[in-house]
Amino acid sequence: MAASPGHGDAVVTSRTGIVGACVVAVFIAALDVALGSGPALVGLLIGPPFVAAAFAGYRAVIGVGALCTLLGISLSVFSDAGMGREQVIQVVAIVVATGLAAGVGSTRDRTSQRVATLSKLAAVAQQAVLRPIGPQVGGLSIAVRYVSASADADIGGDLYEALNTPYGVRLLIGDVRGKGLDAVRLASMVLGSYRHVAHERADLRQIVADLDRAVARSVGYEDFVTAALVEERGGTLTVLNCGHPAPLLLRNGEVISLDPPSPAPPLGFLPVARPRVERLEPGDRLLLYTDGLAEARRDGEFFPVHERAWRILGHGTVEDGLTSLENALKDWVHGVLDDDIALVLLEYTGAGGTTEPATPAWEWDEALGD
Repeated sequence: MAASPGHGDAVVTSRTGIVGACVVAVFIAALDVALGSGPALVGLLIGPPFVAAAFAGYRAVIGVGALCTLLGISLSVFSDAGMGREQVIQVVAIVVATGLAAGVGSTRDRTSQRVATLSKLAAVAQQAVLRPIGPQVGGLSIAVRYVSASADADIGGDLYEALNTPYGVRLLIGDVRGKGLDAVRLASMVLGSYRHVAHERADLRQIVADLDRAVARSVGYEDFVTAALVEERGGTLTVLNCGHPAPLLLRNGEVISLDPPSPAPPLGFLPVARPRVERLEPGDRLLLYTDGLAEARRDGEFFPVHERAWRILGHGTVEDGLTSLENALKDWVHGVLDDDIALVLLEYTGAGGTTEPATPAWEWDEALGD
């Protein structure tokens, strides 16, 4: 597996710190020789080992300390005054400083190893919770992206799923309140429940009720999950929104916010969501996202997702669109995000021109007596 960019940056920083510490040591020695008044600056050689400890592990610190000790002895021995008591004390001080700095470097090594282990575990957890999706699910081309606010671990409470069910293609996007292992656990539970009931329930409203009960059983009174459930069946798009940012429909250069007919609270608070229904046309695209995108800001100004959506997402493949969106977002915030972001971009590739009414698909089944 190739090293991650973060790992490569850490290696470069470590090497730069070691080289810098050695340069400082050599500069002190050269300055001492240039002054020509005896080993007056030998005591300053206690500094470079601590400089190295700020960037590298204990082995590198010991190497820098050995260089400083050798320079200190050489400056003292070859000076006019020779190796006196004061010079011996200064050399001993360099050795002691090296030992202390090596201890700092050892602690830094253990911390770095723990961070690396947690990063690997987080990546495994994310892969287990958020399964790969696409590139085609039913009549939809789909691309997904998880943009993490943390450079150390791509994991959080954002979630998404897309399933081809007997009732059409169904998608879920959500955001768990909070961070850390509790958020991961709840996200995993919501996804597990959804993957089961999405194949069993004809009515999206029943899925919302099932997920709401699952969340209420698993969290405290102040915890919740915002969610948007989307169903595409026969060119009809149905959206149920439970306190989540509204999906954006991209059509012929326009961006339409699919706001719900009336607001509903998140899962865990007994939401009664009313459906938003749209007829899809070939080439229509839909962006689902979590609130990290809407809340990304620069100098107090939010990222203009609605204004830029068509220009960024309306061309190329859906995968290209999400790549462009991620790049534009990171450029807007100068690479610093305050929250994780889940992104799902889909394109309707089915047939157009159907005469089916713009009503939820489950009402068709009821009319047919299913």
